Amino acid sequence: MTKSILLTAALLAGTAIGASAETLRWARAGDSLTLDPHAQNEGPTHTLAHQIYEPLIIRDMTGAFEAALATDWAPSEDDPNVWVFNLRQGVTYHDGAEFTAEDVVFSINRAKKERSGMKELLSSIVEVRAVDDHTVEFVTDGPNPILPSNLTNLFMMDSGWAEDNDVVDVQDVDGGEKTYATTNANGTGAFKLVSREPDVKTVLSRNDDYWGMDQFPMEVSEIVYTPIQNAATRVAALLSGEVDFIQDVPVQDLERVDNTQGLLVKTAPQNRTIFFGLHLGPDDIDNDNVEGENPLADVRVRRAMNLAINRDAIKQVVMRGQSEPAGMIAPPFVNGWTEEMDSIETDVDKAKSLMEEAGYGDGFSIQLDCPNDRYVNDEAICQAAVGMFGQIGITVNLDAKPKAQHFPLISSGGTDFYMLGWGVPTYDSEYIFNFLVHTRGEDRGSWNGTGYSNPELDAKIESLSSETDLEKRDAMIAEIWEEVQDEVLYLPIHHQVLNWGMTEQVGIEVSPEDDPKMKYFTMN
Repeated sequence: MTKSILLTAALLAGTAIGASAETLRWARAGDSLTLDPHAQNEGPTHTLAHQIYEPLIIRDMTGAFEAALATDWAPSEDDPNVWVFNLRQGVTYHDGAEFTAEDVVFSINRAKKERSGMKELLSSIVEVRAVDDHTVEFVTDGPNPILPSNLTNLFMMDSGWAEDNDVVDVQDVDGGEKTYATTNANGTGAFKLVSREPDVKTVLSRNDDYWGMDQFPMEVSEIVYTPIQNAATRVAALLSGEVDFIQDVPVQDLERVDNTQGLLVKTAPQNRTIFFGLHLGPDDIDNDNVEGENPLADVRVRRAMNLAINRDAIKQVVMRGQSEPAGMIAPPFVNGWTEEMDSIETDVDKAKSLMEEAGYGDGFSIQLDCPNDRYVNDEAICQAAVGMFGQIGITVNLDAKPKAQHFPLISSGGTDFYMLGWGVPTYDSEYIFNFLVHTRGEDRGSWNGTGYSNPELDAKIESLSSETDLEKRDAMIAEIWEEVQDEVLYLPIHHQVLNWGMTEQVGIEVSPEDDPKMKYFTMN
């Protein structure tokens, strides 16, 4: 009740502020998890950060590379293990401090630390060095042909600001730590932080000293960002004019919004796959009713569960046609995806036979952990899957909760069966393997909640970052995928489709990354 009152108050406040045509009142289902730019590798967290902070390279609203704090980059002519980045000159942070190469060195080293959610992206980097104030060299462990792709969500912090505010170290999210960087920010981005009330409202104002004032529309002068978890409330806010833009129009309301005068819906495939993870590593697990053994450790059980999911039914009934059934945990945007691997048919009879063969003909029960404010219809998908698994004798007890409570279960190993969605900002399978397949360790595997560990496969994954023969590299990616698919580490559900709702005054196209960057928006 209290949270509902706060959300209503936030919306009313947004309405009052929204008297200016240049104010963009923005809502989505969930909030950023933190303002610390290196603590969490999570979509909504990055999306808010992109308004305030900047990486060296960004992807524009089409997904293409665009220069940000670096103006150009290329491998060194003298050393194939070195990338050289030339930095944009005349850039200042919101507090007026100058952006220099030392900030890049600091930011990369900070993001490589154990508590960082970004460290897997930087595992091939052995050294970052400032050649001068506006030139940086990245030294990698062998030539890394795709290093720039790993930097598009790697935000630059002012080293002096971090030292002054005791945030040199990354926030310990798993330990529940709150730091100055959790709710405060000082970036070089197009917008400055005005106020931050987590899960209630965040207000940003245009940075009129922004280096890109003449390069981007920059027509939004103020952003009022309100997370609204309840789908009906979120749509009602758009329909009533209380907000101008929502990222996640519920599929059941698409026609209603699109047919409302003054409003429109824009749709596009997203670079993200939704799937279930299985804790297959241990000999026994906690959240089932099988004593002394782990049914998920048997690949026949995992294959049976995969065959039991009716992805077409989820698409038609739950998603109202707004999804693409998936057979692998990579969307078609990604290097390594194939149509053959992305296809799977539902076969309940074969699934029952596999359960019988594995010794679980009478089934078992298990808890499914699911977010209810992160992905499109996430809880409804989980509810539908409960019935599907029931057809092969698996009784699933669903526990749905906000993403702020759900994600720590995966990172801490506190869940045996869970939903996760994965976008691939590098557009390359190595990103998936580093986070989701490699053995969980200091610099890889942080989102591998399966407990799966294969040293030989780990070695193949690690070698991808230094393989410059792209044909050979693609063959290695195919080999890794073959192992992942054969072991059924995950149960793919679908590739997500994006539906953005907005007033006719808002001008923007849907980004495949679901990361609206407000400097590109026009306000007609």
